[in-house]
Amino acid sequence: MFSVDDTLRPGSQRPDELVPSRYALRVGEIDVLVISDGVFPLPATTLATNADPADLAAWLDDRLQPSDVYKWPLNVVVVRSGGWTVLIDAGMGAEYPDFPRAGGLLAMRLEAAGIDPASVTDVVLTHLHVDHVGGLLADGLKGRLRPDVPIHLAAAEAEFWASPDFSRNSFPPRMPDVLRSAAGRVMDEYRSQLRPFEAEYEVAPGVVVCRTGGHTPGHSVVRLASGGDRLTFLGDAVFPDHFDRPDWYNAFDHDPEEAVRVRVRLLRELAATREPLVAAHLSFPSVGRVAVAGDVFRWIPVDWDY
Repeated sequence: MFSVDDTLRPGSQRPDELVPSRYALRVGEIDVLVISDGVFPLPATTLATNADPADLAAWLDDRLQPSDVYKWPLNVVVVRSGGWTVLIDAGMGAEYPDFPRAGGLLAMRLEAAGIDPASVTDVVLTHLHVDHVGGLLADGLKGRLRPDVPIHLAAAEAEFWASPDFSRNSFPPRMPDVLRSAAGRVMDEYRSQLRPFEAEYEVAPGVVVCRTGGHTPGHSVVRLASGGDRLTFLGDAVFPDHFDRPDWYNAFDHDPEEAVRVRVRLLRELAATREPLVAAHLSFPSVGRVAVAGDVFRWIPVDWDY
């Protein structure tokens, strides 16, 4: 379990980190740790490729954000349930060196949280975009995981990246090559450890990965349930602008219309149940709830529980 010693050990973070970049909570008997892998600056237009430029500019200005660049948070989750320790996504690694704050942080922050990569029993990949798998290719984590650790992902995701189609995407320069390279290397280097599933798979007690599609053909969410408590890790099903504008297409949505349908369905469901959620690109610690606000939604961050 994540003890006080694990999460608040003095001197365990790097000297230049003012605060530990992790947030712990419990879902019934399941321990959950959200870890920040830094931020990833991208052109602001990647948030909404189908938006009127004036509408996107107004959304950014309303949040006192610059109009040209938006810093995407990168969140990774570690779950402990029974005797299992599950790493959900693996961060950026060093696959995009132009942005050092987004690369190579996960291994150091796992160590600062008292988590030995060799103790990870399973890895779940919500999808194969570089900011979710790059850590598996980085020296800080690669080679420190168990050589036989199973890596769970949707079969549709593995099939897609064998010959990826970017015809519906509007990527920044170099991004297609980076995405193709990272996904291909993960598929090649971890092929014997991949455990594809069709619709859903229970990785550990109360930890179920479920394919949603949309963002990528095999994009998946992870649902946690223990006792009467629930929490869903949404991966890339929702970005910060999607509560106000769920109809906006993200540049990385490979099937934008389906991504909108998946997003709206998940947000309506979570608003109805009031269960908490975490997402890869919401501001750290990315734990909160969603409420219906007319035809759109409202994001309600949790109060930090010290």
